[in-house]
Amino acid sequence: MACYDFVVLGSGPAGRRAAIQAAKLGKSVLVVDDRSRVGGVSVHTGTIPSKTLRETVLNLSGWRERGFYGQSYRVKQDVCGDDLAGRLGKTLEHEIAVLEHQFARNGVKTMVGSGRFLDRNRIAVALNAGDRRVEEVVEADKVLIAVGTTPYRPAAIPFNGRNVLDSDDFIRAPCVPRSLTVVGAGVIGLEYATIFSALDVPVTLIEPRATMLDFMDREIVDHLAYLMRERGMAIRLRGEVKEVGFTAGGAPICLLADGRQVSSEIVLFTAGRMGATGGLNLKACGLAADSRGRLAVDPVTFQTEAPHIYAAGDVIGFPSLASTSMEQGRTAACHAFGAPPPASDQAFPLGIYSVPELSSVGLTEEEARRQGIAYECGIARMRETSRGHIMGISSGMLKMIIDLESRRVLGVHIIGEGATELVHIGQAVINLGGTIDYFIDNSFNYPTLAEAYKVAALDAWNRLRRQESNVVRLDQADAA
Repeated sequence: MACYDFVVLGSGPAGRRAAIQAAKLGKSVLVVDDRSRVGGVSVHTGTIPSKTLRETVLNLSGWRERGFYGQSYRVKQDVCGDDLAGRLGKTLEHEIAVLEHQFARNGVKTMVGSGRFLDRNRIAVALNAGDRRVEEVVEADKVLIAVGTTPYRPAAIPFNGRNVLDSDDFIRAPCVPRSLTVVGAGVIGLEYATIFSALDVPVTLIEPRATMLDFMDREIVDHLAYLMRERGMAIRLRGEVKEVGFTAGGAPICLLADGRQVSSEIVLFTAGRMGATGGLNLKACGLAADSRGRLAVDPVTFQTEAPHIYAAGDVIGFPSLASTSMEQGRTAACHAFGAPPPASDQAFPLGIYSVPELSSVGLTEEEARRQGIAYECGIARMRETSRGHIMGISSGMLKMIIDLESRRVLGVHIIGEGATELVHIGQAVINLGGTIDYFIDNSFNYPTLAEAYKVAALDAWNRLRRQESNVVRLDQADAA
């Protein structure tokens, strides 16, 4: 029986970052993954494929140039499934090769198979050996569970791999439907709905709740909803799918609880995901998952109830981002082997790769209000920047939230082209305790979209000046 300092179950963002960190600390590391190649959900069916799909659609549809050349402008007239699959294949091959090289050069061993706990330290790995079931048992001093998630598939939904699909089904065989219904207005649902809307596919988005993306700033989400409706997308909030039926021709129809019906060529069900913990035999190591297969951990160390077993990534729930998963995995490995952990109090950015992109860091306006913070907002419209005009951008905004007393930047929220890149400027200023004066006093390359930070800061500064002036007049009136 082979023994390792660290056994990692899963090779997604959390697993691979933890494995490499532990290897750099001189530990023997084994990564177990049931896919034939490393990368986890992120590389094979999640983050990388969906973002590649988005970029392919925006390039081939000519979306970014329509502000100048009109809504009928196309780079390729008829975008088809083969166009999407071709770029996906090339991108994924490159990503996997990079990961395999990283493991090899850091001495991380890998094993293809499904792991399950035999007890608190022993793991049986069912190896892929054709028709024969072969198990190899390994022993671990420390364990990280980073198995990721699988799509939530309610029993009442007739998934068939043809026209009623989950997001994993769709990525395995991408196509361009004539019409699309997306059930679930979470991150995944919004990304797919807006991507295909950019291809001028008629899209209906169904969400059982009254709102979307409750963790984002409301003004930014409202702007996204306006843009989606503006280009013809139907949004059915408070729409609970009671069942999915089929026409005589086999086309799916979503029957809503309130009696409404939505028909389309394909139904894409994206109403959440489940932690892929079902086959781990968690009982053997003293752990239990919740109803969605997720594990509870210490939010600082990422230890489970079994102190030598850690969990990180999507399997522990929100925020379920590749970026945060990587840092969770690295933090877990550092704690496991006594190395100084990364700072745990840093504001991290959220990124949603819809069309247009959304990105956020720090406090939303709603959070600032709930905390009783006196604040002011500064707004920059992307169309008002010179770079935005050059690019033909007609929408999008950057919103900055400022503490009235200290002038510190509390939050930055962006919708528009390049939002997930631009947000890192705000992230740096927030985490370094910077104030609005940083943006006012420093120059930005011109013309750039980043100049929106200065525009938003000056907008907030003008509001602050008016408030200060009003306070002075009130004081004078009181004195009189």
